Amino acid sequence: MFSTAFLDLPALQGASGTVTLPGSKSISNRVLLLSALCQGTTVVHDLLDSDDTRVMLAALRQLGCGVEVKGTTVTITGLGGRAWPTEAIEFFMGNAGTAMRPLTAALAVKGGDFTLKGVPRMHERPIGDLVDALRELGCAIDYLGNEGFPPLRVRQPTLQLDKPIPVRGDVSSQFLTALLMALPLAAQDRAITIEVVGELISKPYIEITLNLLARYGIAVERQGWERFVIPAGSRYQSPGSIHVEADASSASYFIALGAIAAGDPSKGSQGKGIRIQGVGADSIQGDIRFMDAAAQMGAMITSGPNWLEIQRGAWPLKGITLDCNHIPDAAMTLAVMALYADGPTTLRNIASWRVKETDRIVAMAAESRKLGATVEEGPDWITIHPLPAGKWQRASIHTYDDHRVAMCFSLATFNPDQVPVRIEDPKCVAKTFPDYFEALFSVAHTAATNIPVICIDGPTASGKGTLASRVAAQLGYHYLDSGALYRVTAYAALQAGLTLEAADEAAIANLARSLPVRFEGEQVLLDGVDVTDAIRSEQGGMNASKVSVLPAVRDALVDLQHSFQRLPGLLADGRDMGTVIFPNAPLKVFLTASAAQRAERRHKQLISKGFSANIDALCADLEARDARDMSRSVAPLRPAQDALQLDNSQLSIEASVEQVMVWWQSRQVFG
Repeated sequence: MFSTAFLDLPALQGASGTVTLPGSKSISNRVLLLSALCQGTTVVHDLLDSDDTRVMLAALRQLGCGVEVKGTTVTITGLGGRAWPTEAIEFFMGNAGTAMRPLTAALAVKGGDFTLKGVPRMHERPIGDLVDALRELGCAIDYLGNEGFPPLRVRQPTLQLDKPIPVRGDVSSQFLTALLMALPLAAQDRAITIEVVGELISKPYIEITLNLLARYGIAVERQGWERFVIPAGSRYQSPGSIHVEADASSASYFIALGAIAAGDPSKGSQGKGIRIQGVGADSIQGDIRFMDAAAQMGAMITSGPNWLEIQRGAWPLKGITLDCNHIPDAAMTLAVMALYADGPTTLRNIASWRVKETDRIVAMAAESRKLGATVEEGPDWITIHPLPAGKWQRASIHTYDDHRVAMCFSLATFNPDQVPVRIEDPKCVAKTFPDYFEALFSVAHTAATNIPVICIDGPTASGKGTLASRVAAQLGYHYLDSGALYRVTAYAALQAGLTLEAADEAAIANLARSLPVRFEGEQVLLDGVDVTDAIRSEQGGMNASKVSVLPAVRDALVDLQHSFQRLPGLLADGRDMGTVIFPNAPLKVFLTASAAQRAERRHKQLISKGFSANIDALCADLEARDARDMSRSVAPLRPAQDALQLDNSQLSIEASVEQVMVWWQSRQVFG
């Protein structure tokens, strides 16, 4: 997951391949709470691992549930038949509406001394209609801040079950879902009726709730969309085990991607579009109907058990007018698809957008305008006009701590003008799809010239590895420690039983071409195994010198280094990155420090590892090595002509990182 302050997405040209989606957030949090309300143990498979599910799991642990997590399988030992906690408990619910609303209802019906709080945005999301309905039932709930909004205090109820419980349905379907999940706890000796006041929005989410309640032994009688009757004697029963479908809302981004992006002709039949694993047209989630809207706009979609395949059909896409009440979350993706259409697209009946993680009508309009689009908006609708070629603008997309805003606007990088897009706070996608950007990059492709490279070259012990790895972490870019490649190659060759002599040159070169090496910070991983200490030894350096003089090995490692230029970008450090390997890199830095300063750093490093060292000898060795490196016949150590020089003799690593970031930002101007 990207934890950077921003993520710059280079212009992307196409996409093809397979994406496996994470579990549904809506199903995951419902299943967790339902399992907690049962007696006995429930094994939940394919659970979404995200911010929202972690919030719910933390709350269940506080209540005393048994929670055992092994990857995406979670075992819940429920509270059914056991006494609920009597001590006061404060729950932090983050910005997770799918946790906050149902948990509030369950706690209020069972009673206790509970406080529910969240992030500031959660305290702006209305909950008054749910509280009013629960108070009609006899629940005791107090507002601790603004009337109608969290935070809340829940106390012991005096339940009154002799009349229907009214709840508004036109703000959020989560209020009705919360009541449907909580009221079986009170329907021991009589039926309980819920009456919906006003038009019920987001009906497909209620269908998810009813479907899951049935799996847990609660057969709710639905009378149209106005009345729901929970039978007397209702009792939660564990299904034993349950599988969570992949998230249909998350599927919308890759359905849209298949509709927008050209395939990859170089992959033949495998490069014709996007295949989504984990959800199909028969999903119980209403947002799967996004595929119908995408098909109206021109996408070619086929489906099978638990999979979808999408290819670009009509191009440009077709502008549409659509009532989106049935796909409120997924409909946001249509707003970005609309930028690629042949005429305006109007999305109606989306008032619920205004009470989500942010006011999504305002957000989608504001960020679309940054890209250059004309947008009109109303209380419950938005119209987006397409952006023709030549009109797209670079934009830094503000994401409002809203995962769906971030994921939607990542699709703007496939624009015909090949302008990049910046996504601010990309880690917000962790709410539902922590690895979203990794999944996007796994299927997207673009010309190598579009993938940015920053080169940091310099002499031995200048600190270029530390600097490069930290800048890479700040930008979310891949990292290449080119100096370590020769050491890793020598290590891998010896592990394979080869000598480091000319006789095995071809075999070593063949091994080097596909070396499974990865750099994470200052760690070096070979086929997933940490070999950092093994290759950093004095013997490792001597072995690297032996293979570095073999021409075929050098050529193979040039190819390997080029392969590190992957989305979204690369930080490469070494001695010839800017002069030989990536001569067209948009930013080249030549990092240096005096030999005396470098010797002092190396001395401290060796002493900290328990080695004895002499500063004068180290200084002399570094000066001699500099002379050798600068006089090499192949790729001598020297700054590239357009390199910016950075003498870090008197700079902290933090100051050096800041300077490189300033230089990079000056070349990445976003409107």
